[in-house]
Amino acid sequence: MRGFLSILIACTLLAGCGDGERAAPAAGETAAPAPAATAAALAAELAQLYEQHFEESLELNPMRSTFLGERRYNDRFENMLSPEHRARQQASAQRWLERVQAIDPSSLEGQDRLSYDMFVRDRQRELEGFRFPGHLQPVNQFYNITSMFATLGSGMNAQPFRNVEDYDNWLKRAGHFPELVDQAIANMREGMASGIVQPRVLMEKALPQITAHVVDNVEDSIFWKPVQAMPDDIQGADRERLQAQYRALVSDTLVPGYRKLAQFIETEYMPATRETVGMAALPNGRDWYAYQVRSITTTDLTPEQIHQIGQDEVKRILAQMDAVRERVGFQGSREEFFKFTGSDPQFFFATERELLDGYEAMRGTIGPTLDRLFETKPKAPFEIRAVEAFRAASASAASYQRPSDDGSRPGVFFVNTAHLEARPKWAMTALYLHEAEPGHHYQLATQQELAELPRFRRFGGYTAYTEGWGLYAESLGEELGAYEDPYQYYGRLAAELWRAIRLVSDTGLHALGWTREQTLAFMRANSPEPEERMVAEAERFMAIPGQALAYKIGELKIRELRTRAEKALGERFDVRAFHTQVLEDGALPLDVLEAKIDRWIASQQS
Repeated sequence: MRGFLSILIACTLLAGCGDGERAAPAAGETAAPAPAATAAALAAELAQLYEQHFEESLELNPMRSTFLGERRYNDRFENMLSPEHRARQQASAQRWLERVQAIDPSSLEGQDRLSYDMFVRDRQRELEGFRFPGHLQPVNQFYNITSMFATLGSGMNAQPFRNVEDYDNWLKRAGHFPELVDQAIANMREGMASGIVQPRVLMEKALPQITAHVVDNVEDSIFWKPVQAMPDDIQGADRERLQAQYRALVSDTLVPGYRKLAQFIETEYMPATRETVGMAALPNGRDWYAYQVRSITTTDLTPEQIHQIGQDEVKRILAQMDAVRERVGFQGSREEFFKFTGSDPQFFFATERELLDGYEAMRGTIGPTLDRLFETKPKAPFEIRAVEAFRAASASAASYQRPSDDGSRPGVFFVNTAHLEARPKWAMTALYLHEAEPGHHYQLATQQELAELPRFRRFGGYTAYTEGWGLYAESLGEELGAYEDPYQYYGRLAAELWRAIRLVSDTGLHALGWTREQTLAFMRANSPEPEERMVAEAERFMAIPGQALAYKIGELKIRELRTRAEKALGERFDVRAFHTQVLEDGALPLDVLEAKIDRWIASQQS
């Protein structure tokens, strides 16, 4: 059989063996259909190709491998900003696209055809992205390669620090940090020369994140935390050696690297930053943003269409919030209600511990209700942790990190405990549902546990699907009884409103020429969020254009598909089965998800 597969794939890859070269059947004969064995052989060969590609991608991106729980490359460093690395990535994407497209997929069915189409789509999208010079803007306040490095080296994230080998692995990897700094500076200088620079306001927020690692005392560094938490079973000569080497690493390599980058940004880059804030102001910026929109939403919607969807959704949700205001008997205007919910002491915790405990309590009340809506749950557990202090000032209210594949690290629901005056109690239920269960933890951990799928699907994703599911999960609180408190339901509407505002603001900034102040004015007029949150969000849109569109576009599609199924199936509609259909294939482009659900509806009607 192995020899047959080799001959088959060789024939498939050679032009002379293509369908156009086959002899026509003799007169009176009928061409025989492709045997099932051929389809199975093709699927098996493709599975091997997908696995080979994934292995290559792990070697090309060893730090991503660490986040996935792959231990083999924990000591490796890849200068992801270098032109050599970009060239290798581009060549890899082109080579694997050609190898897979050389195989005729017409005989593939089910998951095999889905995997083929998604792999081809992903590589094409990846190759299109090389047209745009994102590598010339390697630092902003939201996604920052040096902050990621600090997160890894903190001992509180994906990089393991359990034994001597782990500690030595980080020493090897972190020793390359100066290369990363030098490449970031080189890229930013190239960007300065070509007019591709960050808005000044973003760099003003990023600079303190970098200078936070320029410490006088090694033991004040976040990179010293693994030494403080060194396991007791590392003793004697190993312990003394590691302590000395980590002290030297921080003082002689890491702190000087952060200092060099900070000095460059402050003295050279900052004067060259721009006052404009949208992508349209960059060379080829409109096409770049359009690509971002297509890639992130997995739709053909234009920025202008999305802008109007957002405007319509804002009006609808505000009307629902007015109904809540009337329900609680508040005597005052919408603006006064916003001010009341954003400032009254009853809506805020006094300490960070109380905020974290509040989320832990939700685990106990929401978790047991989920069987009402779901047939299966992920096996991996999740923890609730505070966002690291060094990035809390500009981090979002919460985030989720998927568990490691080997089970050594649980999923993590990160809660931003900084600025408690910006963390209202009424926002907590929706946030928990979105980030933890049944939101990102359910979706991402379940996807990762789909062992029958190729790894590029288990560990890949589409932001519109992933974030759309998270926002859809917030709405499920009504069916779970989690919004009996009208203020928690108000929090759900406030969260949904914010995602609608994102559609308007993101497209306004990058496609319609809005300024930062125009964007903030729209937010102030339509949102109960505190000023600090609005500023952070507006600047997030500037830093990662298009990403904010994913939530509402994805949620609207999932909700549309559920409504379609409910109407078509009537009493036969089973919400638990519907959720299985949405989750059982992992993340999908929205058009692929729609076609799949339509097929499921048809199968239920027969």
